[in-house]
Amino acid sequence: MQAALVLEDGRVFSGDGFGARGISTGEIVFNTSMTGYQEILTDPSYYRQIVTMTVPHVGNTGVNLEDPESDSVWVAGFVVRSLSPIVSSWRNRGDLAGYLERHNIVGVAGVATRALVRHIREKGVMRAAVAHGEEAADTDRLAEIAAGSIDMSGANLVDAVTVAEPYDWIEESDAQWYGSRRALAKRPLIVAYDYGIKRNILRMLTDRGLRVKVVPAWTPPEEVLGMNPDGIFLSNGPGDPAAVDYAIKSVRALLGTSPVFGICLGHQILALALGGETEKMRFGHRGGNQPVKNLANGEIEIAAHNHGFAVSATSDLNGGEITHLNLNDNTVAGLRHRDLRAFSVQYHPEASPGPHDSFYLFDEFVAAVGGQA
Repeated sequence: MQAALVLEDGRVFSGDGFGARGISTGEIVFNTSMTGYQEILTDPSYYRQIVTMTVPHVGNTGVNLEDPESDSVWVAGFVVRSLSPIVSSWRNRGDLAGYLERHNIVGVAGVATRALVRHIREKGVMRAAVAHGEEAADTDRLAEIAAGSIDMSGANLVDAVTVAEPYDWIEESDAQWYGSRRALAKRPLIVAYDYGIKRNILRMLTDRGLRVKVVPAWTPPEEVLGMNPDGIFLSNGPGDPAAVDYAIKSVRALLGTSPVFGICLGHQILALALGGETEKMRFGHRGGNQPVKNLANGEIEIAAHNHGFAVSATSDLNGGEITHLNLNDNTVAGLRHRDLRAFSVQYHPEASPGPHDSFYLFDEFVAAVGGQA
């Protein structure tokens, strides 16, 4: 079936369609992970983004019931070099093409992804359109559609992905993947703001004996304080952090009341609440192999990243300090404010997919909220 990816600058990449038919638009980005495409597809942080995988062969393990990071597929489109015609995995419950079709997501295979990634690296991320079916032939129209689609800068996308009502999270990780954890004598209560939260983050918290209450992104600080939390967690999510003004105001009001831990968008919102600034990156960091330096001990972590915005290195954090740097470009990868008992990282210590080098950050949060083994 005829398919095409058309960028807003007019560059056309033809291919073979799979998944749903039709047209979809979003910001074209690339992910350098070797595995974990189902976790990537279901990560709410990818809302309104067309994801290109740099690994050439995708789909060989199919899809399963255990790996989704949410109930939905959030990507706006999926682009691969080669879609595997064979599925082989003991956990497999279906193929990738059928999975995308059921979730109404357009996929394009047979794309020269190396050329596409080089173009993004040189020109920067941009808006794009993917088409599967007869619409793919009119590439001029697709370029116009792409140019008229949403721009990530200034876009508040959290409203579209956050949970509608508060809920308690109790599920833990499968012990065969992460091992067993000792129970805590005290089980602190964590209120987790859902800006687009991943399930494995929640599992990392419950694995360590924490009680977790997930609340919508717009929940007022007074309501959170009424729950008497021992700690507050700020989740990952999509879009421009500076556009989520209500979240910045809420976090600012909560700082100092109990320990705060933020990941990805939560890290950026914490920085903004402290008085810092964020900026749009040229093509962002997305993948499971990014090197991060811990400035406190000099150790290097290989970490999973997924972000197109970053905290400005010149930010005035009003007593806060930078704790981690991404070694690929020296962008801010972590911060801490000791007096306010708040810390955050730009990357994803919960991985899924990715390495487990940064699990210690969850242990630090447990210690901060008074958890005792």
